Amino acid sequence: MGNDAVAIPAAESLAQRLLTGSVKKSYDPVVDMDWDAPLDPGKFFLPPELVSLYGTDLWESMTPEQQRELSRQELANVLSVGIWFENLLNRLLLRELMTDDPTSRHSHYTLVEMGDECRHMMMFGKLIDRIEARPYWPNLPGRLAISSLQIFLRGSMTWVGALVGEEIFDAVQRRTLDDPQLQPLVARAMRIHVTEEARHIGFARDALARRVPTMSAAEIAYTRLCVAIAAPLFVYLLTNRHMYDRAGLDGRAARRIASENPYARKALATGAANLGAFLDKQGLIGPVGKWIWRQRGLL
Repeated sequence: MGNDAVAIPAAESLAQRLLTGSVKKSYDPVVDMDWDAPLDPGKFFLPPELVSLYGTDLWESMTPEQQRELSRQELANVLSVGIWFENLLNRLLLRELMTDDPTSRHSHYTLVEMGDECRHMMMFGKLIDRIEARPYWPNLPGRLAISSLQIFLRGSMTWVGALVGEEIFDAVQRRTLDDPQLQPLVARAMRIHVTEEARHIGFARDALARRVPTMSAAEIAYTRLCVAIAAPLFVYLLTNRHMYDRAGLDGRAARRIASENPYARKALATGAANLGAFLDKQGLIGPVGKWIWRQRGLL
């Protein structure tokens, strides 16, 4: 996002529509979720088919209680990754506002999105606490690595990073909203997140699509490299070995099984399908990137 955004009526028009939509339908997780509702001891915290070991021999050998516990740990990990990501995204958006026109609708919606992300982080943290799990927090080297990403994610990569972090989760969540096996509290949190993330995704797609025609060959090459790297990083974070340890499994062995699980790869590919098609249309996922994404199960 830059000063050129306010000179483009289409960008301002979209931002105004998103601002109007935010007024009509936004949520406060403190009051819009029933945090005192009891958890159902027979329901999962992620739908079984989205748990990373689903369909494997190891999964079939687990008791229903062990399967639910793994779904609880995987949800806590996904929520933790979501908190890291939305923290980073807000830093990127705040930096962009330093050079944007503070009177533009584009800037105003950026501020609204940042507010949404703050509430999402609180919702995720409260949900981790409510399901009586512990967050999966990076060690010092991990925190430094995550913090350093804001140095490299500039220009087009601000929006690519936003889409990689938002679209795949969004697609997966949409498939699970009405799953009868899912804890009602979790389903409610997913519905809130999906509703507000739909606006964020539209905003990021528009910003990236408008930037592409002005990008130099060097920026396109750099963006393609970052897109390629994003795939293994995303899969790595989703299959944190410590969540298997906490579920009573051999973390290293379980992670290896999950990485080779065709059911898990299919779920990832389904989640990444629309994003992959969009990036390909914009010319931002080259042959190497496509190969890496296929290797990691995202295509």
